[in-house]
Amino acid sequence: MSASESHDTAYDSLTEDHGADGQWAFGTGIEDVAAEITSPVPDGVDPADLAQYCLMLGDDALICSHRLSEWTTNAPELEEEVALANIALDLLGQARLLLARAGHVEQAGRDEDALAYLRPELEFRNVAMAEIGDELDFARAVARLLLFSTWRLALLQRLLTSRDPVIAAVAGKGVKEVAYHRDYAARWALRLGDGTAESHRRMQAALDGVWPYVEELFRTSEVEVALTAAGVAVDPAQIRAEVDSVLDEVFAAATLTRPQRPGIGTIAGRGGRQGLHTEKLGHVLAVMQGLARQHPGATW
Repeated sequence: MSASESHDTAYDSLTEDHGADGQWAFGTGIEDVAAEITSPVPDGVDPADLAQYCLMLGDDALICSHRLSEWTTNAPELEEEVALANIALDLLGQARLLLARAGHVEQAGRDEDALAYLRPELEFRNVAMAEIGDELDFARAVARLLLFSTWRLALLQRLLTSRDPVIAAVAGKGVKEVAYHRDYAARWALRLGDGTAESHRRMQAALDGVWPYVEELFRTSEVEVALTAAGVAVDPAQIRAEVDSVLDEVFAAATLTRPQRPGIGTIAGRGGRQGLHTEKLGHVLAVMQGLARQHPGATW
C-alpha cells in the first residue's frame, strides 16, 4: 500500500521488484545513498547540532517504526497487519538514512546499526509519542498514528528546502510516504469515530489517552532554534496552527471531540529531545537491542 499508489491491494507491494538494494524491508528508496550521507556539512552549521537533529528525526522514525511492528500477527485483519507493517518499513527507511548521516557527521566511528542498537536510553532523542505503547488497542494505534503522522508530515514538507542534502532527500521521499500514513489513520479515525456507539466511545477514549503527549511535539529545543536560523531545520512551534487545522477537520468529520487533557509534565520543559523519556522506551530498547547486544558484531 505505502510502496506505491498503483497497487490494487496491500499484498501487491510485497512481490514488487524493489531494485538493486535487495533488502526492501530495510531499504531507503533513495539513489546514491552513500554520496548523500557523506556530503559536506553546510557552511555555517555546527556538525554537533546537525548530528543531534538527524538523531531527533531518525529516532522518532525508528522508535515509532518499532512500535508499529508490534502489530504484526496482532492486527484485527490481515490487510491492516500488512498496512501497518508497510508504514513501519517506510519509517525504518527514513531512520536508516538519518542515523547514517548522524554517524557520519559526528565522526565518532558509529554507523547506523551502532546508533540504533548500542546507544543507551539517555542518548535517544525521540519524542515520547513515538515510544508509548498501544496495548494492542487498535483505536489507540490509529489515534497515535494520526497525531504523529500529521505532525511529521508538516515538518517534512518544510524540510524539503533544508540546506542539508540528506534531510532534504528524506523529506522528498518521506512527504509521499507520511501523507499516506496520515490518510490511512484519518480514514480509520472516521470509520471508528463515526461508526457505532461502541466504536465511537473507544476511538474517543484512545484519542484522550494519547493527547497528553501532543504538547511535546511543538516544544522547540536549542538545537532546532540554531539550525532553523541556519536553514537546516524547522521550528516545530511554527507548524502548530497547520497541524491543529488538519486535526480539527478530521475530528469534525469523525464526530470526535478535541481532548482538553493537559500535557505530560516534564522537568523544566525538558523531554525526549534532551534524553528524558517515559519508562516505555526502556521496554522498547530491551526488545529492539537485545539480539544485537547478545551477539555483538554478528551479521545475518
